[in-house]
This record gives sequence, structure tokens and C-alpha cells, in this order.
Amino acid sequence: QVHLVESGGGLVQAGGSLRLSCAASGSIFNINVMVMGWYRQAPGKQRELVADITSGGSTNYPDSVKGRFTISRDNAKNTVYLQMNSLKPEDTAVYYCNAHYTPWGLNRYDYWGQGTQVTVSS
Repeated sequence: QVHLVESGGGLVQAGGSLRLSCAASGSIFNINVMVMGWYRQAPGKQRELVADITSGGSTNYPDSVKGRFTISRDNAKNTVYLQMNSLKPEDTAVYYCNAHYTPWGLNRYDYWGQGTQVTVSS
């Protein structure tokens, strides 16, 4: 199994910043073949992509966080980060670390952390 453990969540005022970390481990885990990402889920809403990053460093962000959030990874440490700046109340959610790969372009395999709460007050 692949184990993902998030940390760094908390309570912050609007306009503030947080940095989330996700440490990956497991006997089958090879971070070099994984796309790493962050998703979030607010109460009553579906889980949505926040950011992802390939092993080569290519990143992807939805419009809701572009210019405010930055994803990065340290493959040697098996760790992925999410730097969140200019936080807004609508960013309040549980943030989940994700790792996935799609061997031979067929089935996609996903691994998830337990989540860390981010609360942004107005």
C-alpha cells in the first residue's frame, strides 16, 4: 500500500498563508512514476482538484487558485508541498494529498491521504 500523510493545516485569517506538506511512503511507492496532487472538499460539495505536479515539474491549477497557490515536490524526500497565499474564506475545506499513475495509459490508480483541515476566517 501507499501511505500519504498530510500536515500543515490550521486556522488562518483571510489574506494569510499556509504551507501544506504530504509525506509519501510504502513498499510499492516510487514517486518518480507518480503524479502528485492536492484536492479539497468543503461541506456539501464535491472533492475538487487544487493542483497537481508531474515528476518532471509540470503543474496544473484551476482558475480558483491560480496565482495564489503553488505546488512543488521533493522527490528525494518523497514529499509534496502546497504553498497557499492570499487565502480566502472559500478556500476553507479539508485538503487531501493524492498520488496517481496510469500505467500504459489504461486504468488510473489513486492513493489518498486522510486530509488536513484548512479554515480561513473573514
